[in-house]
Amino acid sequence: MKFLAVLFSRQGFALLFLSALLAACTVVVDEGPGPRPPRPEPQFCTREYEPVCARRGGDRQTFANACLADRAGYRIVRDGPCRDGGGGGGDEQTFCTREYAPVCARRRGELRTFPNECEARAADYRIVGDGPC
Repeated sequence: MKFLAVLFSRQGFALLFLSALLAACTVVVDEGPGPRPPRPEPQFCTREYEPVCARRGGDRQTFANACLADRAGYRIVRDGPCRDGGGGGGDEQTFCTREYAPVCARRRGELRTFPNECEARAADYRIVGDGPC
């Protein structure tokens, strides 16, 4: 009985009220399920024009450079623009400058010298070196 008398007295009531208030002010910090993975660094590509043909699934697309293809999630198939059908009348038209910077290029084991990289790629050759073969 003495316990109830103390509990209902002013001092008991104040002690009970402060205990309840302290319990209500407890803060729980949740830091989530674990450490977060680092965000990937933003990738910036130059505006350099070195066309590549790239593929993602069944989709083939020409990109201005390899960086842009990679950034879009495509895998590079070959240097130069993509071709429709790989040869003949379905080819995309390629315009090359008349710059003379000879390169050595190969297609199916055949080596050939071209006046510049653009003309070698337009003929569906892969460049193997600078200068004549």
